[in-house]
Amino acid sequence: MPTPFLSSEEYDERAHQLYNEGQYDRALTVLREGLTLYPNAVELHVGVGYARSAREEYAWARKAFEEALVLDPDHEDALAGLGETLLRFGQNDPAVKCFYRILELGYHDDVDLMLQAGRALFRDALIAEAKEFFEVAVQQAPDSAEAVACVGYAQHRLGDDDAAIATLRRSLQLDSEHAEARIYLANILYDRGDYEAALYHLERTSPDDHWDELGIWRLTELKKSLYRVADDDEDLKPWDERLSELSGEPDDIDDMLAEIETRFNEALEGEAEHAKGQLELFGALLSELVDQKADLPTLTEHQIVTEEGRELTGSWERIVQQLRDASAAFTGRSLHDFMTTEARRELARTGIRIPTTDPEAFIRGSADAGRLRILR
Repeated sequence: MPTPFLSSEEYDERAHQLYNEGQYDRALTVLREGLTLYPNAVELHVGVGYARSAREEYAWARKAFEEALVLDPDHEDALAGLGETLLRFGQNDPAVKCFYRILELGYHDDVDLMLQAGRALFRDALIAEAKEFFEVAVQQAPDSAEAVACVGYAQHRLGDDDAAIATLRRSLQLDSEHAEARIYLANILYDRGDYEAALYHLERTSPDDHWDELGIWRLTELKKSLYRVADDDEDLKPWDERLSELSGEPDDIDDMLAEIETRFNEALEGEAEHAKGQLELFGALLSELVDQKADLPTLTEHQIVTEEGRELTGSWERIVQQLRDASAAFTGRSLHDFMTTEARRELARTGIRIPTTDPEAFIRGSADAGRLRILR
């Protein structure tokens, strides 16, 4: 039941506190209660939009932000919220217009708002636009390690690794405890083959600083290869535990899907055995044709070049095997595990999805992501 003696500002403050505590349902209840008394309170409509977004109810969030903008067309938080929501629906052009409208209104000095807009654009791979907002934030707060780091992230995604490394180092000079910037820098250095520098930065993070598996995999791999640390070394135990936390224990659905996949693979193997005789017969006939026609073209093997410059040749499956075997962290693991883990790392690092349905799809997806080049 609404509390008449509360002002719209007080309703907004209560909801904001609940939102910050992650209690989105309760925040939404407070905002609805406030709107029954103050239907034209812009801040309450904006609050509903952000609470809905947090609950991933994007259609309702969009409606709330649009209602707020009807009441106040130049409300900066409503424009930012609507821009984020439009990106969720793939409406990039109107979303970008919302963010640029905030700049036109003169909110350059609102660093948090600039970073919010930049991050939203960054998540949707609008990197050049994101970098512009990050740079505005740095202009307003040159000592903000977070803002400086965001520029570095954008520089990396735009392919300027030298600038990204310099910018991220500057961020760490401003705040040596900025773990996100340190992990990102370590991953860039690792990708460039500067493994000792990468390990230097990774060792200055804690397991709890990591929210994806990539940095942990690389730290353990480098410790094993550079320091000759054994798999069961006590120093690796907290990292292995954190890796298990991030990977998560399989639930009932995971178990069911794994069982379905196993049965499907077994069925395929049965069909393959059944067809084996036919394939052998076909192979014999083909051999005869090759003998009869010396100019019959032979099948060529595929060839790729990795980021480190290594050339790998063979079938798609053989190439993936070579990629797997090059990393001590995947010793004894299946190709599927390797492809799935690498695809998850790339998604966490760049937002690019690499298919793992088969070795060829994985290689071609990796090439599209810039992780390697296909020569043939």
